[in-house]
Order: sequence, then structure tokens, then C-alpha cells
Amino acid sequence: MKTMNYTGKGVGVAILDTGIYPHQDFGNRICAFSDFIFHKSIPYDDNGHGTHVAGILCGDGTASGGKYRGVAPGCEIIGLKVLDRFGNGSREDVLCAFDWILRYMQKYNIRVVNISVGTTCKNGKGHSSLIRGVEKLWDQGLVVIAAAGNQGPLPGSITAPGSSRKIITVGSSDMLVGTEGISGRGPTFECVCKPDLVAPGNRIVSCASKGGYRTKSGTSMSTPLVSGAVALALEKDPLLTNVEIKMMLRDSADDMGLSRNQQGWGRFNLERFLEL
Repeated sequence: MKTMNYTGKGVGVAILDTGIYPHQDFGNRICAFSDFIFHKSIPYDDNGHGTHVAGILCGDGTASGGKYRGVAPGCEIIGLKVLDRFGNGSREDVLCAFDWILRYMQKYNIRVVNISVGTTCKNGKGHSSLIRGVEKLWDQGLVVIAAAGNQGPLPGSITAPGSSRKIITVGSSDMLVGTEGISGRGPTFECVCKPDLVAPGNRIVSCASKGGYRTKSGTSMSTPLVSGAVALALEKDPLLTNVEIKMMLRDSADDMGLSRNQQGWGRFNLERFLEL
């Protein structure tokens, strides 16, 4: 594990992904990095997915003169590499990352956990350990936000751990119908309606792993929009609980007129959410 001049300021957001490249837009806010694949100590991203997700969540737009700016540019970044260069990983590595978060959550003021990764459930018991893992984080007061996955449009296509009933699951509001309607939808194996809400995820421009910017699409891109907003809310009111955050997201969403298992509560509305 590498610790980088942690300042102790800002809400800590743990990003479980392919790693993170020290992009100009992150400044000196990468306060910790742990690599569960190759155990390297210096932040890196040999795929690019994690850097793109982080840029949406908390890039400050420095390299673009403010054009491509993330939602919460003041938060502290904790990069946890659980996927390899091909975007593949093991359940065991993800569970180790969950344990790491529990161990260091107070040291790095981790309040939000962004999980823009997932695996398709083949059966009801296949990913129970992942579900238990994220729910343990939730029960410790962390706001856990996971992608719905890109296995839609068939029912029952929510990926784990987004299929947990407790955590906040995000689909893509612009990838629900038509040829690009790949956003995962419920119900889950436990007959829980999912996702909880949806946010834009199609053709999102964000940070690239060698500098500059690139475009990506998917529920992975929708999830950090919500995570970033949650970080802003916690900066505004640190006493908010994860349950209160979840209810605020429910109460501020815009109904798209689709089924609960497509849109959840509706489309994420940042301005209304922060007003609450």
C-alpha cells in the first residue's frame, strides 16, 4: 500500500476498479493506493477504466481548463486496484479490498465506496460472499454505490454486488431502451426491485490513463456521478447517514415513466438532491 501526503481534508472516496493514473486533474488528492492484483505501491491504471471513473467522480478539470470537471473535485481519492488490464478480477481480491476499507476507513475518512464493477449472478448463491461483503461496509455506515451492470435489457440482469438490497445501485438513464438499452435491470434473485436510480452513462468524457481525456459508456460511468454527489452532500453535512443519503436520492429523483425495475426511483437530479 502506498500513502501519498494525506492532508486529512475532504471526504474520502474509495474507488474499486482497475487502478488510477495520477492524472493532472487529481492533483495531490490520491491519498492512498492499494494494488490487490500485482501489489505495486505506486498508483497506476493499465486499463483506463478506473481513471475514467475517478475523473467523473472527482476530477477538477485542470487539464481541460475546466471543461471536463468531475462532480466532487474536493474529495480525497483512495484507489483500490481489484481488476487487471483486461478488466477481470477475482471475488477474493474484491473481498480483500472490502476488508482494507474497514481497516483504514477512519484513517482516510472514507465515507463513500464506488464500485463500478460487477459480475453476473448465475444462481442465487453464486455471489453471496460479495453481497455479504458490501452489506458489511454498509452496516459500518459507509455509503456504498454500485453499478447495475451492462447485461440488460432482460429482467434479472443486475450484476453483483449491485444486487444487494441495502446498497445504492445505479443504472444508466440514457441506456435503458433501444439498441443501447444495456443497463441492468431487476428484479434480483431475492425479488428486490433494482436499480435504485439511474443517471447519464452514454458517451461520457473523462480522464484517460495516459493523460488527456477519452469517451466511455456504461453504468460504470453513471455510478460515479451519484458517488460524487454523495461526497458533496457529506462535505456539506458530515452527520448524514447512509440511510438518509439513500432516502434523499429517492426523494429527489425525476420519474421517467418507466417501470421500477428499469429506472428505479427515476433519473438522478443533482440540484434537487443537494437542496435536500
